[in-house]
Amino acid sequence: MSMKELNIQFVPSSQADTILAKAKPLEDLLSKQLGIPVHVSISTDYNTVIEAMGSKKVDMGFLPPDGYVTAHKQYGAKVILQSTRLGMKDDNTGANTDKLVNSYKSMVLVRADSSIKSIKDLKGKKIAVQGATSSAGYIYPTVELYKKGVNVVKDSTLVQVKGHDQGVMSVLNGDTDAAFIFDDARNVVKKDQPDVFKNTRVLYYTKGIPNDTITLRKGISSSDSDKIKAAIIAVSKTDAGKKVFNDVYSWAGVTDSKDSNFDDIRDYDSTMAKIK
Repeated sequence: MSMKELNIQFVPSSQADTILAKAKPLEDLLSKQLGIPVHVSISTDYNTVIEAMGSKKVDMGFLPPDGYVTAHKQYGAKVILQSTRLGMKDDNTGANTDKLVNSYKSMVLVRADSSIKSIKDLKGKKIAVQGATSSAGYIYPTVELYKKGVNVVKDSTLVQVKGHDQGVMSVLNGDTDAAFIFDDARNVVKKDQPDVFKNTRVLYYTKGIPNDTITLRKGISSSDSDKIKAAIIAVSKTDAGKKVFNDVYSWAGVTDSKDSNFDDIRDYDSTMAKIK
């Protein structure tokens, strides 16, 4: 390795302090593989990681797909790996398949007894969404419905909620008529709401959204880049490594990636910019 140390930053998907404790073991695991010190830190959000990679304070970022696209465009960052998770069955049960996949879907959820029978019925209805940069909670369903003649930005009332579990709850409680959520966010609330699958149904599934990335900043040599990639793959196959990835982000493992895997994200973003 020509690098003297490796600085890694994670984006919090939940409480930052608990994520740091769960991610910390990665320092030793990767350090043993690479023979250099490894430092793990947590950022406030993914824009902070992108800026830190741009100024070379951070060498490697765990970035969601839209975060990666921004880092690549602004600072020439390079994706080396993508996460894998177990696929989801499309049978309204929230059960996993036994196949590892590198993408996931977004879905439009309504109550089982709702009068909404097709996407056209979403006109004039209240829809729970996530923030405007969320692939599953906003961009993908909005763009796909728009292409099918339903402009929810103009013709529906979008209600921003914090967290996909809150999207599910707002539909269950009747606060909104529908929600844009990842497949299948109902599992998050199932413990408290055991009837959630009986009382809701999926109106629409989007195309696959690429899974999260492991991305390196610009300026890391290809030989160092290859070593880092090999080290992460090796760690991801150990019990300790599996535990870190599962605890931090519910990843099952990692797989090869390339920039063109994210062309859909770019297409959706450019269509999204036109929707008024």
